[in-house]
Amino acid sequence: MTNSTIAAGFRAGRVILVGRPNAGKSSLVNRLLDFKAAIVSDKPQTTRNAIRCIYNGDGCQIVFVDTPGIHLPKLKLGRALVNAALDALNGSDLVCYLVEAQDREIGPEDAEIISVLAKSSTPVLLVVNKCDLAGGRSGREPEACARVRELYGRNMDLEGVVCVSARTGAGLDALLKAIVPCLPEGPPFYDEDMIVDVPEKFLASEIIREKALALTHREVPHSIAVEVEDYKSPDEYPDREMLYVRANIFVEREGQRRIVIGAGGDRLKEIGRLSRIDIEALTGHRAYLDLWVKVRKNWRQSEADLRAFGIEERAPRVDKAR
Repeated sequence: MTNSTIAAGFRAGRVILVGRPNAGKSSLVNRLLDFKAAIVSDKPQTTRNAIRCIYNGDGCQIVFVDTPGIHLPKLKLGRALVNAALDALNGSDLVCYLVEAQDREIGPEDAEIISVLAKSSTPVLLVVNKCDLAGGRSGREPEACARVRELYGRNMDLEGVVCVSARTGAGLDALLKAIVPCLPEGPPFYDEDMIVDVPEKFLASEIIREKALALTHREVPHSIAVEVEDYKSPDEYPDREMLYVRANIFVEREGQRRIVIGAGGDRLKEIGRLSRIDIEALTGHRAYLDLWVKVRKNWRQSEADLRAFGIEERAPRVDKAR
């Protein structure tokens, strides 16, 4: 897509997805793009980076920024995640604030989000997710969604409200129709064949972390970080027949390391097997994964380690090539 082919009235803008952990932000953006741009887990604080995901529609380009859930942090990791979410608000054209159709009251985390959004001039669209679980018709105004709209509308100014289900995809057309008029007219940020603005290497590390989260429980998932040391793709090395990925899975204690490895290495092998399936689907190449589990004590409290894992990086600005 080039500027010469852009029709008059084309709109392009940056839309920030915010919400408490597990509100469904990553599931929603994956469903909108029909592409696994962000990992999904039932563990809180799964998303650790503000990921820009590009939706190209008829007469529009929407850059969705999937942010870490805003919560009340206890560790430096938690503060870094909240800061990344707050930084993503800068320069955005619209905030999509995800809540759930089952909400009956505003909890501490949502109160914090509302307080932050009140200090921003960016318009807020309330997106009521999981309407399928509330027995309503997504995209309309079922009773549950109307109740949630009233609950949040008493505490903040809203551009509008849309009921959706990230799980089923219902209501997404209505969501897009509500977003586009809020975007400024102008050329797109990215070429139309681009879906995410992060390299395959990053996506591979996130896939590995997703599988490790799914196969561990209690405190272990929160202590997991993944760093890809070596990534050799046939796209860059034509003499290679397979994609080679060497990655370290970091935990904070030796006991956690033993849990991730599992009896006889069974859990680590399963992490590798499941990761390989998704990485091969992502890249189109057969893949070989070389996974190692290492201990890095108290990395969640170390600013140096957070920077090394790319968690303390601020969301870069999206500059339009006008």
